[in-house]
Amino acid sequence: MGPEDLQLLLEREMPFGKYQGRLIADLPGNYLNWFARKGFPKGELGRLLALMHEIDHNGLSSLLDPLRKR
Repeated sequence: MGPEDLQLLLEREMPFGKYQGRLIADLPGNYLNWFARKGFPKGELGRLLALMHEIDHNGLSSLLDPLRKR
């Protein structure tokens, strides 16, 4: 993970499923928890979902606020 990954959370959209089109940073915690239980997809998407899960699970979503204001 690098600092650019935090920016990607605010740029990449969920490409499929119930929340298709929603930014990864805006996915609800229960959806991220489901992926954590079932397994994250391979590649960049899975890496970003896992990162967002950790951020959300640990109550650190405010870390993204300064990036949202850019």
